Amino acid sequence: MKIDFTHNQSAHCENGVISNLMKHNGFQISEPMVFGIGSGLLFCYIPFLKVNYAPVVTYRAMPGQIFNRFAKRVGIKIKREKFKNPKTAKVRLDENLAKNNPVGLQVGVYNLMYFPEEYRFHFNAHNLVVFGKEDKKYLISDPVMENVTTLTDKELEKVRFAKGAFAPKGHIYYPTSFPEKLALEKAIIKGIKHTCRDMAAPVPYVGVNGIKTIAKLIRKWPKKKGVKKANHYLGQIVRMQEEIGTGGGGFRYIYGAFLQEAGKLLNNEELVKLSSEMTEIGDQWRDFALEASRIYKNRSNNTALDKYDAVATQLEAIADKEKMFFKKLKKAVA
Repeated sequence: MKIDFTHNQSAHCENGVISNLMKHNGFQISEPMVFGIGSGLLFCYIPFLKVNYAPVVTYRAMPGQIFNRFAKRVGIKIKREKFKNPKTAKVRLDENLAKNNPVGLQVGVYNLMYFPEEYRFHFNAHNLVVFGKEDKKYLISDPVMENVTTLTDKELEKVRFAKGAFAPKGHIYYPTSFPEKLALEKAIIKGIKHTCRDMAAPVPYVGVNGIKTIAKLIRKWPKKKGVKKANHYLGQIVRMQEEIGTGGGGFRYIYGAFLQEAGKLLNNEELVKLSSEMTEIGDQWRDFALEASRIYKNRSNNTALDKYDAVATQLEAIADKEKMFFKKLKKAVA
């Protein structure tokens, strides 16, 4: 079983899976367009949820929401299934492949044998496409990989039923119906407005306020938690930003590309201008990550508490920039 499926590398797994599945079905939708319409950009601090013994910081919508929102806004339907029994999950996968239907899977990263060892950690919200089976191995299109790869039955089962936070439970998904033409213009406006609402949310852990909350915590962690734990927590922020998916800076670059594409499609010059501003904000996130990494790797030249204050100040500046940015973006599509 081998479906005629074209693998395209992308910056982020969920966007890439959606874009590749759409292209397979005849709709040339870019990764940035998926991300923007699906309102993927976010910032959220989740103190009660731990990954690698540190609170979760996410720079994107919850797993699955990007595809759900994208599908609803452009007028397609998708099917999702989860399973208790790995054998049932395998049967359903093989049924789809036999019907010439490539499918998206949510999997755990830790046991993905084709990943470099340094990138294999306990994270269960990775996405990939299975598009066939040859020589008792499943054919894998993982959007973050340059080329297609394979997994054995046992290897695929292990990542489909990984344990822990966001356990995938054999999660399988794929589009089932499409309109004659995608309603992109209206979908773009809805996607942008949703992102603006999220980033301006009047709660302390979400959006711009969430960024400010993290900045305040960074100043407190060395005294309250001790330097060792403070550095571990700071490392978690950077890891979630730079290594898990594409994180803070990377997602800002994707969103900037979306605004540029959307601006041209809608003939909205303000969106094109704002795309450049979003890219500059992405650069500031990358600068923050660099300075923060120097702290937890003990390469900073600043004295003890001053170095935490410095990166906290960087985050506060980013929060102020994003607050103004999303006000202008909201106005641009009003």
